[in-house]
Amino acid sequence: MAWVILLVAGLLEVVWAFALKQSEGFTRLGASAVTIVSLIASLVLLSLAMRTLPLGTAYTVWTGIGAVGAFAVGVVVLGEAATPLRMTAAALIVTGLVAMKLAD
Repeated sequence: MAWVILLVAGLLEVVWAFALKQSEGFTRLGASAVTIVSLIASLVLLSLAMRTLPLGTAYTVWTGIGAVGAFAVGVVVLGEAATPLRMTAAALIVTGLVAMKLAD
């Protein structure tokens, strides 16, 4: 169950990162509210997952989901560049996440 909670926490990290971009420096109320609520929810779920999972594993997976997810949203939704080097970097992050899971 801790892994499911951690996955949801990571997905909420993607939500708050995207909403933060949309908030335009906290000048847009709706996006700012989504940022704050999803950030708090993500941290609460991360803390719950850490009750069972090791700190290094939980934090690495949480930030990895957020990093790769934010990269994917940037490419798909915001039209950011998906250069070969950026794609390779994202693949390396995913490889590291899988290795962390297997190491547990």
